[in-house]
Amino acid sequence: MADDRLITVARGDGIGPEIMDAVLAIIEVSGARLEIEEIEVGEKLYRRGNSSGIDPQAWESLERSKVFLKAPITTPQGEGVKSLNVTIRKAFGLYANVRPAISYHPYVDTKHPRMNVVVVRENEEGLYAGIEYAYSEQVMSSYKMVTEGGCQRIIRFAFEFAQKNGRRRLTCLSKDNILKISDGIFHKTFDQIAPEYPDIEADHWIVDIGCAKLADTPEKFDVVVTPNLYGDIISDMTAQISGSVGIVGSANIGNGYAMFEAIHGSAPRRAGQNLANPSGLLLGAILMLAYIDQANAANRIHNAWLKTIEDGEHTYDIFRPESSKRKVGTKEFAKAVVARMGEGPHTLQQAKYRGWQSMRLQSPDPGPPRPTTLVGIDVFIQNGTLSASQLGEQIQKQLPPRWRLDLIGNRGTRIWPEGRAQAYLSDIWQCRFRGDTLRAPDILTLLSSLVEAQFEIRSFVTLLHIDGQRAYALLQGE
Repeated sequence: MADDRLITVARGDGIGPEIMDAVLAIIEVSGARLEIEEIEVGEKLYRRGNSSGIDPQAWESLERSKVFLKAPITTPQGEGVKSLNVTIRKAFGLYANVRPAISYHPYVDTKHPRMNVVVVRENEEGLYAGIEYAYSEQVMSSYKMVTEGGCQRIIRFAFEFAQKNGRRRLTCLSKDNILKISDGIFHKTFDQIAPEYPDIEADHWIVDIGCAKLADTPEKFDVVVTPNLYGDIISDMTAQISGSVGIVGSANIGNGYAMFEAIHGSAPRRAGQNLANPSGLLLGAILMLAYIDQANAANRIHNAWLKTIEDGEHTYDIFRPESSKRKVGTKEFAKAVVARMGEGPHTLQQAKYRGWQSMRLQSPDPGPPRPTTLVGIDVFIQNGTLSASQLGEQIQKQLPPRWRLDLIGNRGTRIWPEGRAQAYLSDIWQCRFRGDTLRAPDILTLLSSLVEAQFEIRSFVTLLHIDGQRAYALLQGE
């Protein structure tokens, strides 16, 4: 029909085709207005030598529909292939990952019967950017890339999501007591945006104690916003303690594009046995319907699903003799939900979705350029023979004008001068050079002098002051 909404569907690998069949069967009787276009992604393409797991025709479908409902796929391990999820997220700018974790006590086993938490995870930056290098055989490095604009996007999204969905509290989790620059900008941005939403209670926790409290008393949390890697871990943790990773859906949202999925994997050992629980993918599809402003269908499906759970129609993964009435397979579970379409739960809270498309999102605005001053450079040198004092002495002999060697570190700890002899040392040494009124050509002069002296340079990073403030981390002991 003319008013049907085009979506792209991938049936995936392992249990993916079975649970997608179940989900589509439920959607078909819900009143949802969809035009479905199917694509193939995942393991079969990887095996054909496609390292991305997706072919050009699939990209064309995603460009047309802008909405992707994806079953789990199998990513071959250790074969130089890329995660399709990460590829899709980055290709379409799906910067916000939304994972609701709700307990369904007493029908699904949980220690937290009043839990209802939504984790909003930054989806593109941080360590998940995958910027990694080997400095030597001993030392590997991962860059945690964080941008001010990326922080603005995800934090504003989290506030808008909370406001749009009747949530009253937003908690920011970061590690800015240690990562004062990268996590520091995340926390700072949160504090800057929070006053624009006076109806949302905003607070911040250091991520370690925040996780401890989430695991212990999740009912005290409402919506959580956090950087990428923390969010990946936290959202799986909250899903599991709510009852099961298998019954949590996920939304990946960008400006104009979105992908919806279950958070669990393809479980190839369970494939083809009519065992798998389709609930995670179904709840992801419900989020999709809310996103495309078909909230009525989202509510009908979710309430029928809640009634099915209440009635004790459970797949093997959540089946318990004391609270379940019938153990059902994938197909039978879908039929049970279909049979209850139009009904709702009696004990569990009824679903009341609202459309997401009217959220007031803005493009990132880092503001005007701020004064930036070059004050030094860290040069990472491979050295497996010289002591710290010997290395410092030899470097100082080679220093060109305008430069001084302030210190030498190893694994983030100052070793020279006045370092601790007990520290474990790798073969990569961080040499911190500073100078006054430096310019870019001075960096080339310094690096050239080190190369001429046959030092093995493995990497270097400039040291800056921004707005007159230090914009690099001190070494331990500096």
